[in-house]
Amino acid sequence: MLKDVKLSARQLMILVLIVTIGDSILILPSLTTAEAKQDAWIASIFSLLVGVLVVGLLHVTSRLYPNLTFVEFSEKILGKWLGIVISLLFVSYPFFSATAHLREIGDFMTTQIMPETPIESIHIVFLLVVLMAVRLGLEPIARTAEAFFPWLTILFLFLVVFIVPQAKLENLQPLFGEGTKAMLRGSLTFIAFPFMELVVFLMLIPFVNEQNKVLHSLLWGSVIGGLVLILITTLSILVLGSELTNRTFYPSYELAKKIHVGDFLERIESLLTGIWLITIFFKITVYFFSAVLGLAQILRLTSLRPLILPLGLILIPMSLIISPNIVYFNHVVAKIWPFYDFTYSVILPLLLIATAYIRRQVSQPKH
Repeated sequence: MLKDVKLSARQLMILVLIVTIGDSILILPSLTTAEAKQDAWIASIFSLLVGVLVVGLLHVTSRLYPNLTFVEFSEKILGKWLGIVISLLFVSYPFFSATAHLREIGDFMTTQIMPETPIESIHIVFLLVVLMAVRLGLEPIARTAEAFFPWLTILFLFLVVFIVPQAKLENLQPLFGEGTKAMLRGSLTFIAFPFMELVVFLMLIPFVNEQNKVLHSLLWGSVIGGLVLILITTLSILVLGSELTNRTFYPSYELAKKIHVGDFLERIESLLTGIWLITIFFKITVYFFSAVLGLAQILRLTSLRPLILPLGLILIPMSLIISPNIVYFNHVVAKIWPFYDFTYSVILPLLLIATAYIRRQVSQPKH
């Protein structure tokens, strides 16, 4: 299955970078500031350092069997039946994550852009594009991300350049005013959403044609994406202040509304909306592709196509069931989801690494 599919190291790096930014560029400043207040920028820098360790753990896990996906090497390490059980649990992770991200799109569009539009319509239209992308395959997805990357860079730089003049350094004071514990609590979400969610790439790494550059791509993609999120979080505090950043569901969107240059350039929040829609599109697409690929490998199918539409049809009602409203959704995201990410991104890889090491020690002939 997908034997002829190949990604370049550059394409992997761009996908990692875009997925790292993903939905986080819109919601992460609020979640981190809720705990760390004006010290959220310090918490975000600490989170990047921890995030690099998480990415390193994922790379070590991928090296157990470099040419196999998570589903394939979990069966080799844990045995057929236990491996299938773990693989099914793992496949549920990107599927449920894609469901949550689809709901985020619906909530944002119906509260900020098109309040009169039914959320179901937004979900269906957006998901149709995702299904089309997954049906075309991994290589077209990667090439499209590569084509969009320069435009994302230009839009982001444009946003930063025009918002910096409104920054107020006094909004960062007092430094360490909330204490170390508050910063650690604030860093929890900043570690989980951008970095732990990269575990999904254990399904894609085997398709990279330059395996010796995988670590380089993972690190650069995650670090650059993390720096983008640190900058957005810091600018949100500098311009809006920690209290307004905390109270606003989408602080970076409010940040873009503040751009005002002369009497002709203002209210260009569509720039941030464009960045966010593109990044979250690729994030959902990568997650949904990984879920479909994993389930196809568990079922021993030779093609992904029979699963794309059925799983897509399940995704739509689940995106409505997963949360009754945006307030509940943000509570779940802030309080519960980081531990869900931790289970699949840290505990499960450590379990596989330890089991593989023990099995290799046992199987080695004694002299």
